[in-house]
Amino acid sequence: MQALAVFPSKKSLQLIDIPQPKLQRATDVLLRVREVGLCGTDREISAFEYGSPPPGSDHLVLGHESLAEVVEVGRDVHTLRPGDLVVAMVRRPCSHPECRPCRAGRSDFCVTGDFIERGIKDADGFLTEYAVDDEEYLVKVPKPLADVAVLIEPITVVAKAANQAQAILDRLPYDISHQRGLVLGAGPIGLLGAMALVANGFETVVYSRGSEEGDRAKLVQSLGATYISADTQPIETLAKKAGEFDVVIEAVGVVSVMIAASRSLRANGVVALTGIPAEGGATELMVGRSLRELVLRNQVIFGTVNAGRRDYLSAIRDLEQFMILFPDSVRKLISHRIPLSEASRMLIDRKGIKNVVQLNLRAA
Repeated sequence: MQALAVFPSKKSLQLIDIPQPKLQRATDVLLRVREVGLCGTDREISAFEYGSPPPGSDHLVLGHESLAEVVEVGRDVHTLRPGDLVVAMVRRPCSHPECRPCRAGRSDFCVTGDFIERGIKDADGFLTEYAVDDEEYLVKVPKPLADVAVLIEPITVVAKAANQAQAILDRLPYDISHQRGLVLGAGPIGLLGAMALVANGFETVVYSRGSEEGDRAKLVQSLGATYISADTQPIETLAKKAGEFDVVIEAVGVVSVMIAASRSLRANGVVALTGIPAEGGATELMVGRSLRELVLRNQVIFGTVNAGRRDYLSAIRDLEQFMILFPDSVRKLISHRIPLSEASRMLIDRKGIKNVVQLNLRAA
């Protein structure tokens, strides 16, 4: 069977032939991969910025945003059966007994850094026709969501950020009567974040590069949110134009924007950082004012990465809600569906919002 793999030592991205996997353990599940979403992480690994093959291998099979169908289950698998649709969790726990998050089943909070991530770090991903995974790391998906279920993994990023932000807001000694949310960036995570805010009753603004007459702006507006272009509105004065916000979801990974995000916060507000800025690259910032405001106005900034099973379940519920509120807008997030043979080209081209690789087309 075919797979798309990166060879870090050779700085090469290749479509390769590998053996079809088989069940090895009693809790293993054989999966027929249906779709895999491509994201910035895949592009960065393909550019050899990071990513590590499994121990003893010279290559890493890409792909972590998966949707698959169960083909066969081990004798001790009790929650899944052939024909079920599943998404696979990305991160797996480290082996250190002192890592309390991993031992508690929350490897997304791992403190050692020795976790494993399928398609990213020390384990092959899902850009291949078949894969095997443990029942513990598979989350069942309702079949009515099949045509958009590949979005579940990126939604988990938003769901985890929302869960943590709500926990922080719950500390307040009062209820917020009219909540306002700001999303920085109109990529997949930003647009999904906007959907989540709108679905939860927030007055929502999306701030991003690109014309206010462009396709992404129209998509934002179709949700009932407001779009403000960074091309004409500096972020430093965004609060003067749009007011302040209770929650800010950052999804750009640009240092200057990440630092400036707090300037749009109300007192007691929360900023969730999901973007990962590149290392190196000096930038001149005046952070004193932002830090002063954080202290004097009881504001909170936190970073969030990866997700646990709770967040996957929340993401499925969120997607079900999105498909009731704005189904056409959700479907428009998926710009292209392409075969595996075109995946390497699409990683370079970067066209559209969310590009999805389809596998096992004959079986589907």
